[in-house]
Amino acid sequence: MRIATYNVEWFNSLFDDDGVLLNDGGWSKRRDVTRAEQTAALGVVFEAINADAIMVIEAPDSSRIRDGKKAIEAFAAHFGLRTNTALIGFENDTQQEITLLYDPAKLTVLHDPIGGDTGPAPRFDTRYALDLNVDAKLDKVVFSKPPLEVALKTKGGNALRLIGVHIKSKAPHGARNEQDAIRISIENRRKQLAQCIWLRQRVVEHLKSGESLVVLGDFNDGPGLDEYEKLFGRSGVEIVLGEEGDNCLFDPHARQVLSKRLGAQPVTSRFFIHQEDRYLSALLDYIMVSGDLRSKAPKWRIWHPFDDRQCYQTPKLRDALLTASDHFPVTMDIDI
Repeated sequence: MRIATYNVEWFNSLFDDDGVLLNDGGWSKRRDVTRAEQTAALGVVFEAINADAIMVIEAPDSSRIRDGKKAIEAFAAHFGLRTNTALIGFENDTQQEITLLYDPAKLTVLHDPIGGDTGPAPRFDTRYALDLNVDAKLDKVVFSKPPLEVALKTKGGNALRLIGVHIKSKAPHGARNEQDAIRISIENRRKQLAQCIWLRQRVVEHLKSGESLVVLGDFNDGPGLDEYEKLFGRSGVEIVLGEEGDNCLFDPHARQVLSKRLGAQPVTSRFFIHQEDRYLSALLDYIMVSGDLRSKAPKWRIWHPFDDRQCYQTPKLRDALLTASDHFPVTMDIDI
């Protein structure tokens, strides 16, 4: 089977409040891209990756006035995708849901959150107490986008646990000056690491229970990504992966960066920096697996329009990847 994670920038803006696809010439929220252009590009990308299950990050909003499940299923129907059924977990207030789009002929899935209001790893829609400021006082940490916990079964009866994540961004949004940007960046880094510690505790629970686990999504972080990592000792990605030994997860792209800080590195996103008139590339999206799944020799792929040979040599797909989002899909093929 093929499992994917894909952060779709401003997916929500392609639908009206009734979940109808706005496939027209109006501007999308992507720079110099119309809604029709982004919609068509996304159709090309989703058809090309042809996954059995896609963890869509920044999926259409679900709220009192919008139905994200209806919207993304309308998108799938428009392009005749076999991944035509959506699963949404805890709704959030950011207009960016975490949604699993899957093929119901191949898979059975259930939103299956675990954990109570207390304990080492409370449920992801509650609060987590942690001393963020090293002042001997517990701070209350929350997920603005609670991870999506999925109990999945394949048609052959194999069971997997999936956790779809969109970890907090470290960007200093709202900063008025350089000093303010530093303060906000450090504060956001603390919150980001706290979310990763919370997630890591849930990971350990699953691994100790002997469950097959996949943690996937956008971590807004990676080894060596910014200077604040030196202040805190390690990245959030390293926290979730765990130390070498028991109860560890594996992602080959994270391992590559950790083992070789210099030279060419894998990237999954490409952002335009207006102030500098250039693009910034970063490794932000991961598919992490438990040891039993790693032993099955899965194959990972970043669908990068320039770094992946097949993508680059297919102009229609290459252009679609650049038009559809500021992130690129990551897939994993595994025999299960």
